[in-house]
Amino acid sequence: MNNTRISPSLLAADFTRLGQQLQLVADADLLHVDIMDGHFVPNISFGPAVAAAAKAACDLPLDIHLMIDNPDTFIDSFAALEPEYLTIHYEASPHLHRSLAAIREHGLKAGVSLNPHTPVGWLEPILDSLDLILIMSVNPGFGGQTFIPHSYEKLRQARQLVGERPIAIEVDGGVSLDNAAALAHAGASILVAGSAIFQASDPQQYIAQMRKTLSA
Repeated sequence: MNNTRISPSLLAADFTRLGQQLQLVADADLLHVDIMDGHFVPNISFGPAVAAAAKAACDLPLDIHLMIDNPDTFIDSFAALEPEYLTIHYEASPHLHRSLAAIREHGLKAGVSLNPHTPVGWLEPILDSLDLILIMSVNPGFGGQTFIPHSYEKLRQARQLVGERPIAIEVDGGVSLDNAAALAHAGASILVAGSAIFQASDPQQYIAQMRKTLSA
């Protein structure tokens, strides 16, 4: 678990002081960027311009999660930001092989996200095209939701499916100090935490506590 990475979710930041907020999470490993279109999920977040501003305000590699319909249309725009990961949704991508190949052609790591109801086993045909599996532990669209307990089992299934392949397993939704260690034990190698980190009285200290929990 010492290798578990922490990815604060930009969606939970205070955008009236974005630069300052991002400096408070500078000790994290990645910056999770949720792109929402109001169609695939019932909310609208922001686009490439805000993601670019966040990139300029911190040194963390971007972990971009496209919660949008027709993600192929925007792969080039977000790939231009040179994120470490660019993730699309299984449910929104009818031609996953082609979409993942397009992401990798930009030299990026390609991810696929699964909504809570989507079986992990459906990823088996595309494992060789994947660098990351993102397990949604809430229904996507809004921050601050309650963690879905079945997500532990989905993480275990994902870890078993991946085997020895170098595929990261990420979990997003309701992640906090209370469940960080259990999520890592279940198979998560990247923890996305939004409200828990950005709404903490001291986000920097909260990240340090998460690391201590993960190394125990």
